Amino acid sequence: MPNVKPIRPVEAAPIALDAHARDNLRYIRETMERAASFTAVPGWGGVALGITALGAAAVANRQDSPQLWLVTWLAEAAVAIGIAGWTTLSKARAAGVPLLSGPGRKFVLSFLPSVFVAGLLTVVLFRADFTGAIPGMWLLLYGAGVMTGGAFSIRVVPLMGLCFLVLGAVALFSPAAWGDGFLAAGFGGLHIIFGAVIARRFGG
Repeated sequence: MPNVKPIRPVEAAPIALDAHARDNLRYIRETMERAASFTAVPGWGGVALGITALGAAAVANRQDSPQLWLVTWLAEAAVAIGIAGWTTLSKARAAGVPLLSGPGRKFVLSFLPSVFVAGLLTVVLFRADFTGAIPGMWLLLYGAGVMTGGAFSIRVVPLMGLCFLVLGAVALFSPAAWGDGFLAAGFGGLHIIFGAVIARRFGG
């Protein structure tokens, strides 16, 4: 009877050590990117936003027509976007934090839908002559955007968003004449308070 010899399994080609290393590094990098927080939220930039909002509230409150009132706040929005963009970019560069990848991209993509909806509702409410509801709506949607975007940022950011939400809810059920006061308290006061906290605890 012939001897039966075990068949040796065909050995797979060895995987290069550098391929293992690249896979491990890629996994570590992606894991850290997912776990990281967007820390380039500007502190002193927030304070500057608050100061300009207080000035806009004072100017808007003196306007005689809804059109001029809206133009005043839209001008403030343009100024605020410029300040926020420049200070965020400066802080991100100083810290070496990418803006359009990882937590930064998630922050922006979570924040923008609320801003887009606020823009559409502003047009609808203004055309329907419901300008008294605009301040509360702005505060609510800004707060919602800050809360959702803040999920990828430092803990104080979602808290700021919650404060905007509460203030916006109160503004919606308050007299329309108080609108500029609520906007001053929100975009002015809250930005200054939380901006100072962020600057002190997390850098300017």
